[in-house]
Amino acid sequence: MVAVTGAVLMAGLLASGCASHRFVRDQVAVVDTRVTRVEGTAGEALARANAAHKLAEGKFLYEVVLSDDSVKFPVDRHALSPEAEARLAEFAQRLKSENRNVYLEIQGHTDATGPEAYNDQLGEARAEAVRKYLSQQGVALNRMATISYGEEAPVAPNDNADGRAQNRRVAIVVLS
Repeated sequence: MVAVTGAVLMAGLLASGCASHRFVRDQVAVVDTRVTRVEGTAGEALARANAAHKLAEGKFLYEVVLSDDSVKFPVDRHALSPEAEARLAEFAQRLKSENRNVYLEIQGHTDATGPEAYNDQLGEARAEAVRKYLSQQGVALNRMATISYGEEAPVAPNDNADGRAQNRRVAIVVLS
């Protein structure tokens, strides 16, 4: 009886422990197909990204930054100073005189004091103040978009008053 039980166990182990060559080939083929699909998708994504890069090349014209001493934003404020309004009026005149179809991306920035969510809102308010003023000067609203970077993109260290003042700014990117 022990011999018969041992023989049955041994036969079961031998039968279940080996994979056939066909089974392995089939499983490898399935994995290979999946890898090929992923490589194809990644290649397509890279091709789309390269096409977008080529399309965007040459679109950037110039950037105007409102951050010098005459137009720095005070702490926790988004209202435009008379000096900032004068610079924006000159900028609007320049756009009109160039008579080009351009698109403006108005970027609002803050220093790193205060909560991040509040800084995002303040950056947006600064950008919107510029957008509204430019609209009043005759720049079409459909040619302007605002975005807030809040405290995410400092141009100077936030560990001193001068650096924080430089970071409270609006940048206008002019695109063709």
